[in-house]
Amino acid sequence: MNVKVGCHVSIAGSIDKAVNRAEEIGCDTFQVFTGNPRGWNVKPLEEDATDKFREKVAASGINPVVAHMPYLPNPASPKNELYEKSCDVLLRELRRCETLGIPYLVTHPGSHLGSGRDRGIERIAGAIDSALDSDSGKTCILVENTSGSKNSIGGSIGDIADILDRLSGAGKKRTGVCFDTCHAWAAGYDLSTKEGLDETLEAFDSLIGLEKLKIIHLNDSKGELDGHLDRHEHIGLGRIGEDGMRNIVTDKRLSHLPFICETPVNDIRDDAGNLAKVRELSA
Repeated sequence: MNVKVGCHVSIAGSIDKAVNRAEEIGCDTFQVFTGNPRGWNVKPLEEDATDKFREKVAASGINPVVAHMPYLPNPASPKNELYEKSCDVLLRELRRCETLGIPYLVTHPGSHLGSGRDRGIERIAGAIDSALDSDSGKTCILVENTSGSKNSIGGSIGDIADILDRLSGAGKKRTGVCFDTCHAWAAGYDLSTKEGLDETLEAFDSLIGLEKLKIIHLNDSKGELDGHLDRHEHIGLGRIGEDGMRNIVTDKRLSHLPFICETPVNDIRDDAGNLAKVRELSA
């Protein structure tokens, strides 16, 4: 079975260099931040680098390219100033994706900071609707499930379903899901067994619909099942384990999707090593 697998790559130096890095590692797909992920402000995209990025992606045959939102925005925040800034960044990133020809933008739902689940979901749906209504491009927003830590939204499939149900207009058409295996495990979905995977996918299909699932973040986990610890591990070397990972990448409901690894790089294994492991498990 030929799976489509890649990883998150650096844009250091110039965003078009990410494509070279993805090719060097052997990616079929890859993920980037479009700018500095740790600040509110980013440098405008340079026309030359943008053109090179698009040309290199087209020449490489790598697809899809996925962008990830920076870390600071919290679209579930009850604090108006933070919420407005988060909405602004969501729209800015959508527009940067359109400029770069990137079809998917992954966002974490955020934390309601104690204001309650329903209020948090209402805020997130409002942020997505607002961004997509203001944007005439084609890039889709993908809501990513979370590890289910205190006050966070998105730990359960039900949370994601409720966010999607609240959307209207462009939000209904241009929003999907990115499913992170480490986060799901941390939130209590046992992906280490075939039975657990089946239960998880059946719940996803009944509450959301598998057609809404566009990207898998394929990460093993350092933490316990339902421990809410968001700590990624090398493929097959964590608590989900080799059998669990093999079940995921060979499941016919998932195997056609792009798998993106956000795994550690250390003396145990690098990105290329994790891609090789995924291909070995899928064979």
